[in-house]
Amino acid sequence: MKQRETQTTPRMENIYQLDGRVPVARAIPFGLQHVLAMFVANVAPIILVASVALYNGQSFTAVETARLIQNAMFIAGIGTLIQLYPIWRIGARLPVVMGVSFTFVSAMMVLAARDYGLMIGAIIVGGCIEGVLGLTIKYWRRFVAPIVSACVVTTIGFSLLGVGISSFGASAVYDFGSWQNLLVGAITLASCLIFQAFAKGFWKQLYVLFGLVVGYIAAVCFGMVNFASIGESVKEMGIISPPMLFHYAPKFEIGAIISVTLVFFVSAAETIGDTTAVCSGGLGRDITERELSGSLCCDGFISAISGGVFGCTPITSFSQNVGLVAMTKVVNRFTIMFGALTLVIAGLFPPIGAFFSTLPDCVLGGCTVIMFGAIIVSGVTMLSKCGLDQRNTLIAAASFAIGIGVTQVDGFFSHMPQVIGDIFSGNPVAGVFVISLILSLVLPKKVELQDIDALTPDTVDKK
Repeated sequence: MKQRETQTTPRMENIYQLDGRVPVARAIPFGLQHVLAMFVANVAPIILVASVALYNGQSFTAVETARLIQNAMFIAGIGTLIQLYPIWRIGARLPVVMGVSFTFVSAMMVLAARDYGLMIGAIIVGGCIEGVLGLTIKYWRRFVAPIVSACVVTTIGFSLLGVGISSFGASAVYDFGSWQNLLVGAITLASCLIFQAFAKGFWKQLYVLFGLVVGYIAAVCFGMVNFASIGESVKEMGIISPPMLFHYAPKFEIGAIISVTLVFFVSAAETIGDTTAVCSGGLGRDITERELSGSLCCDGFISAISGGVFGCTPITSFSQNVGLVAMTKVVNRFTIMFGALTLVIAGLFPPIGAFFSTLPDCVLGGCTVIMFGAIIVSGVTMLSKCGLDQRNTLIAAASFAIGIGVTQVDGFFSHMPQVIGDIFSGNPVAGVFVISLILSLVLPKKVELQDIDALTPDTVDKK
């Protein structure tokens, strides 16, 4: 009875409990903190994809991009709410914040540049497959070794570096690589680094937002920002507008589906890591199989809705918010719910999406290039935690060399079925995942002779 009263009575100390009410005036700032930590990273992937996308042979207009950004905020809020308060078996009932994933950017840009409908069709199928994987996690979890996840995360970072650097040197006003573009990109990047180095506490998590503000101001000074497009978007969509639904017809192509589904497997491995970190870092306990299953179901099924209904790229758990939970120990679902509601509300106001659609590429590149580098560092950290013995070194070396290498040689799959080229030639993540998974399953696990001297007699006996 006393515990029930503690949970139903608003108390400030409940912010450190998974359940329980917190005074609304105190809960809102903590919820907003989560939104500020991920807001820019949530809209950046959809901006990158929209910048190269074609639909029915036409490039996306500023209004269409603004609508997609609006939808990205809305679906991120919905996904977060479902993670906090599950529907059936979809959702982990954990303080997991969802958003549009960088993991898919490379594969999505390749497909969107061909036809946006192909991307949507692949997301629908791939998302449903990941959702089913979540429902059946007890049957396959043991097959995805940590070394596989580590190789994949590292490759994701490498595959995105070209995207970040290309954006860094571009804008709609100056030629690619011009000193104006490079200067604005450098100012943005320097602002991110300086803020991260000198800010205190949770403010460090806002370094991307700070860099965006400074870079945007610099871009305005160089005449790179087209404010007229904001007016055009608001004129067409209004101040308040519901999200755009079912606007893009899906197209289904086997090569695109397989390629994106492989990336969904990668995303599943990342989600397992994120939700496990939330439990260990925020709640101080191991994650349950039910929580893992619900988290993956939300990742997959809500991603299918994100693509099929809202026309957005897939969503997944955000690692920066996992870090925020571990740092602050604020795990209260009621509190984080206000952050999710903020995203939903933001998705109803087109001017917010219109503003972000005016971001020059060089500002976006200055912000995102450091994110992509951080993904590489995360992957390297995971590799080191796996232990680089001869077996793991062989898995990593072979998967990187082949999975990444074949994407750097034009025509490598020219005499193979087209579906093979569609899957592996433009998407190193898919190749690295497949090769590392196969090697982790077939290579024997044994103690190498040269390692025996480093083992104690007791350890050798156990081996």
